[in-house]
Amino acid sequence: MQEPEEKKIALELLETEQAYVSRLHLLDQVFYTELMKEAKTAKTVPEEVVKMIFSNISSIYQFHAEFFLPELRKRMEDWNRNPRIGDVIQKLAPFLKMYGEYVKNFDKAVELITTWSEKSPPFQELIADIQKRKVCANLTLQHHMLEPVQRIPRYELLLKDYVRKLPPQSPDRGDAEKALEMIFMVAKHSNAAIAEMERLQNLWVVYQKLGLEDDIVDPSNELIKEGPIQKISTRNNSTSEKYLFLFNNMLLYCVPKVIQVGAEFQVHLRMDVEGMKVRELKDIEFPHTFLVSGKQRTLELQARSGEEMNAWIK
Repeated sequence: MQEPEEKKIALELLETEQAYVSRLHLLDQVFYTELMKEAKTAKTVPEEVVKMIFSNISSIYQFHAEFFLPELRKRMEDWNRNPRIGDVIQKLAPFLKMYGEYVKNFDKAVELITTWSEKSPPFQELIADIQKRKVCANLTLQHHMLEPVQRIPRYELLLKDYVRKLPPQSPDRGDAEKALEMIFMVAKHSNAAIAEMERLQNLWVVYQKLGLEDDIVDPSNELIKEGPIQKISTRNNSTSEKYLFLFNNMLLYCVPKVIQVGAEFQVHLRMDVEGMKVRELKDIEFPHTFLVSGKQRTLELQARSGEEMNAWIK
């Protein structure tokens, strides 16, 4: 008799989990442990750096090795009597929130490996030595570190497939569908953590360009658009190059600095978004012009194209 489709998928989940736990063992028990030992004894790299590279990999490894894999194994051995995995995955799902921290830290970790490999030859040599071992299968540390980042999407795909192949009257249908919903929420949680990190990084870059003015640096601000613009001077009928940063709560009207030491821009004017009015101006002499009027003052600005003007107005 042929195995039912859903059992094949459940077995694939078990097999990939076994391989995954071996990878986590390599990251936590080999790379992390040996690099930490090196940091403590030879002091070739600060212990803090090693901790930052591996984030919370130890918790992730223990959870999968000591809890999820054994539970899954037990369930598959008992499949003929109890053909279900939905309830086991429901127990797994809340713990996958631990991945948020690891995923958020991933880019920084890879950057630290590169930086410290250049700074500390013994650090680089130890990594190279571990990478030569058979267990590494000719892959780099960075490659192995990517595995936890890809694991949650993998669970989601396998479980989707599993639910799709379940017979309508399967005793596992309710549990499996609930488990899929939970995994989906965790994946979203992990993506939201990355998006928030990227938003804060981009915001920080902007604040540095502005010279970190105290009253502007606020982590809750959201940058909506930035770019060069021409300021029209009606007095002498000319334009001059300016730069705009539009946030959710304010518009910063800036002047590019000639000597860029530290900040790239000087803030000439802050306008509150609240109560601000924007409209297009039909000016034959200066095409693509629009008017921004706020509590503080009114600016007549010219974009490089109609498209750019519309983007700013929007």
